[in-house]
Amino acid sequence: MINITKKTLEDLEFDTVCAQLSERCITEKGKEKALQITPYSTPKEAIFGLHQTNEYLSSRTAETPIPNHGFDTIDLEIKYLDIEDYTLAKGSFKKLSSISETVNIQLKFFKKFEENFPTLHKTVQETQYTTAVIDAVNKVIDKYGEVRDDASPLLNTLRRTINQTKGRINSSFASALGQYAGYGYLDDIRESIVDNVRVLAVTAMHRRKVKGSIMGSSKTGSITYIQPEATLQAQRELNNLIFEEDEEVKRILKELTDRLRPFIDLFKEYQELLSDIDLIAAKMKYAETMNGILPKITTDRELTLKEAYHPLLYLSNKVKKEKTYPQDIHLDQESRIIVISGPNAGGKSITLKTVGLLQLMLQSGMLIPVHEYSRMCLFNKILTDIGDNQSIENHLSTYSYRLKNMNYFLKKCDKNSLILIDEFGTGSDPELGGALAETFLEVFHEREAFGIITTHYANLKMMANETPEIVNANMLFDARTLEPLFKLHMGEAGSSFTFEVAQKNGIPYSLINRSKKKVERGKIRFDKSIANLQKERSKLSKTTSSLKAKEQQAEKEKAQLAQINSKVQSKLESYQELYDSNQRMIYLGTKLDNISSKFFKDKKKKELIAEFLKIVQIENSKRKKQSAKQAKAEKAKELAIKKEAEKHVKVIREKKKEAKKKEPEVVKPKVTLYEGDRVRMFDGKAVGTIDRIEKGKATIDYGMFTTKVSVEQLELVQRKKK
Repeated sequence: MINITKKTLEDLEFDTVCAQLSERCITEKGKEKALQITPYSTPKEAIFGLHQTNEYLSSRTAETPIPNHGFDTIDLEIKYLDIEDYTLAKGSFKKLSSISETVNIQLKFFKKFEENFPTLHKTVQETQYTTAVIDAVNKVIDKYGEVRDDASPLLNTLRRTINQTKGRINSSFASALGQYAGYGYLDDIRESIVDNVRVLAVTAMHRRKVKGSIMGSSKTGSITYIQPEATLQAQRELNNLIFEEDEEVKRILKELTDRLRPFIDLFKEYQELLSDIDLIAAKMKYAETMNGILPKITTDRELTLKEAYHPLLYLSNKVKKEKTYPQDIHLDQESRIIVISGPNAGGKSITLKTVGLLQLMLQSGMLIPVHEYSRMCLFNKILTDIGDNQSIENHLSTYSYRLKNMNYFLKKCDKNSLILIDEFGTGSDPELGGALAETFLEVFHEREAFGIITTHYANLKMMANETPEIVNANMLFDARTLEPLFKLHMGEAGSSFTFEVAQKNGIPYSLINRSKKKVERGKIRFDKSIANLQKERSKLSKTTSSLKAKEQQAEKEKAQLAQINSKVQSKLESYQELYDSNQRMIYLGTKLDNISSKFFKDKKKKELIAEFLKIVQIENSKRKKQSAKQAKAEKAKELAIKKEAEKHVKVIREKKKEAKKKEPEVVKPKVTLYEGDRVRMFDGKAVGTIDRIEKGKATIDYGMFTTKVSVEQLELVQRKKK
């Protein structure tokens, strides 16, 4: 049986977790339940609750999400149903029908997907599936929350008659309106409404000429409102019919209320079930905000937390966009109690609270922010002594209160307990308080309790060093700056760095020396040894981290280099294939040029065809026989290689153009050109000979054609040979 006290919940700020959970509920009942959460009373219930939350979380990635579970609270409806002869209002029936429908959807869903959500299916399977409530309400109430016309034959007849009577009233009123308007008895507004009745707006001077019932007059008295005589009889009939309709509606609603009264217990069950589902959904949302998971729950007595975050600190820092430091903590049969020492502000207390709060959350069915390889067991008791608990009401000092607390621990602690004590033994004389704390620690050890304590006492560090199953630990500090690294290191005690911290904060060295003389040399040497050991550990940790980072960087660069080499090799092979292909084409082109040149001279067609066929046969003998598919793939490959090559060539050309733009423009000396000089245009490559120059324009002979160009656009390539 699990029994965790209210004090433990307060010490570990579990109420803040509950408040944050409540904010994520979507129903009022769910919010109330979230604020009242306490750890489950048995391990079986705790594991069931964890599986509920974990299954709900898994639905986020499922193809079919869990349907909406929202509902309006029906406490008042349940209360009124329990009163004999009470009739519910129209809106209440819609709420009861809606909650019944929501539950039915949940029941059908979890039955259909039982294989995916076995625990959630067990959660809902005891609830009765019935459409009786929905059917009963739908027969009487329409989708707008009004009583249906066909709720009873009498109501149907009454409403039809009411509509007919309203039609008669409207037609008779329209007739009277037209008649008296024609006589000029009506005001400009012609008509109005008084007590939900249409009336004629008659001018005061003509009121005696209009037959009917006077319903009132305007503030100035210039208009008299009269209901025409023709509509009076029909209006009386309408009033009687409306009264009968109201009576029939009351009778129908009372009958429906009586029909739903036997379902009171089911409605209570509906509300409980949906608020439970709302709470599970809120736990899932809470887990999502902190990347919470379900660690391995073991029946062995073991607590292995990897990359564990304090939930409240993590969420607070997440909003501030600040870093939160995770901790690795391990407790088992060989190391049941951890004694954390070291200077304040290093994270000792937060480490202790992290373990306690994560354990409470786990035993309350919540997923926690730890690494997936973490392993945890469940404790029957979690005993805490955290903070300054001075009791003003009971006139107890801090130390008296802590002694009272220790007495409670001694009575309750056993092998299924987790003990968390911050600043163990403080509040009294260091020598005497330390001795008493050591005795308490011996008892905790003898009873095989698991625990984490923080302390500055040297004797407790010594005891942890010499006692099996008790392990020293310290929070790492930077050796040079004495800044905390927020990292727990197991196996070594931590120095309080008392004198070092004092020196860092500007206390004169002479005063520090005087203080050292007042302390026993052995204690100073012991603390100094621990401090030196921590400094060495800090240096070693930094070196290890640096080497690891460099090793990872080297591995990364090696992988990148291998990838680049592979790409280069692949491209070289592609370019080689392209080069070979182009060379072959050049060779074939040369051959064909020779044949065509020969034919040009001797005009022998037979020899031309024979030579051509010979070349074709030689080339075909080199080709491999391929299917159409293979040939297509080969062609596609060649095209891809060509495109890749063109792409690279384009890049190189662009770079050359850019480089050319950046180069300072060289102003060439102006050269006088003459006929016979070989020239080319500044932006061209073709070279031609100047035939003649007339009026600043030169006629250039390119061999196959001639063109006229401005002399300014030409540059000299070669002077005319003399």
